Amino acid sequence: MARRNRNSINKERIIMLASSVFVLTALTVTGLYVRKSNRAEREEYVVDFETLEQSSDELAENMVSGEELDTLFAEVGTDDLDYDPSFQEANSLHVENTESTEAGSQKKNTGDQNAKTGQDDVKTISEAIEEAEKAEDKKREEQTKKDDPVKQSNAKKKSKSDGEQEEAGMFDETVDTVMSAEVETEGISTTVQPELSFGEEDNLVWPIVGDVLINYSMDKTIYFPTLDQYKYNPAIVIAATQGESIGAAANGRVSSVSYDRATGNTVVMELGNGYELTYGQLDNITVSEGSYVNVGDAIGTVAVPTKYYSLEGANVYFKLTKDGEPVNPLTKLN
Repeated sequence: MARRNRNSINKERIIMLASSVFVLTALTVTGLYVRKSNRAEREEYVVDFETLEQSSDELAENMVSGEELDTLFAEVGTDDLDYDPSFQEANSLHVENTESTEAGSQKKNTGDQNAKTGQDDVKTISEAIEEAEKAEDKKREEQTKKDDPVKQSNAKKKSKSDGEQEEAGMFDETVDTVMSAEVETEGISTTVQPELSFGEEDNLVWPIVGDVLINYSMDKTIYFPTLDQYKYNPAIVIAATQGESIGAAANGRVSSVSYDRATGNTVVMELGNGYELTYGQLDNITVSEGSYVNVGDAIGTVAVPTKYYSLEGANVYFKLTKDGEPVNPLTKLN
């Protein structure tokens, strides 16, 4: 038994020694490989000064001296160079081109003749333009006399001043400016804006024929079926049929076209003296902001009611205000 134990111990020692030798050998080989690779990388970044000196010497040998260049250009001659004999550098006061002097004088004479001809043409064109402007001025004056007899005196004064300017041979640009200003003023005055006037004694026309579903009430709350609650109502809700035409209740100017969650597509119209009408629950609106509408004109059709008036059904929201304060529209409706 003792011999067996000794043999096993000896085997283990041999195995340990062999493994240690193997590990040391592997580490040594790995270190040598890494060291070799590092040397190769360092050699790549080494600058070879001898090679640089040799390349600079070769460039110096290949370069041509200034004297040799002068000799080469002298052999070529000036006849082969690409230059313009009539060219003269800017600010070269002491350089003259004798070959182009005669040609320049001839060109100058030709240019003077062309300039004179051009001036005559310009004068002829300017005279034709002046005659056309005078004819237009006369037509405008005649039209002004027909439209407004009060302006005849101004037209006479203007014709006199134009005659004095023609005799003096002067052209005043301010005349055309004054003329254009007068024409613009006449154009603006001809487009007369409708005057809006709606007073306490004036009445409204029903925008649509129908029963009042929810009445005007600002002194006490009133019941809203869809909302299932009591609240104030600054307008009246008129029963209608979807797609039915809605007419303007009075003459007015459209101040806004917008969308509201409760009243849907809404149109607000100014009536004058602080009065405004609001139409709600509209569809296919035919008016736009800034447009003038006469009483009875169609402004749209009845739309599908919003979710705030689903139980009431198709309707028209109709509100009247005075300086922003609600007014009972039933007091103005016939």
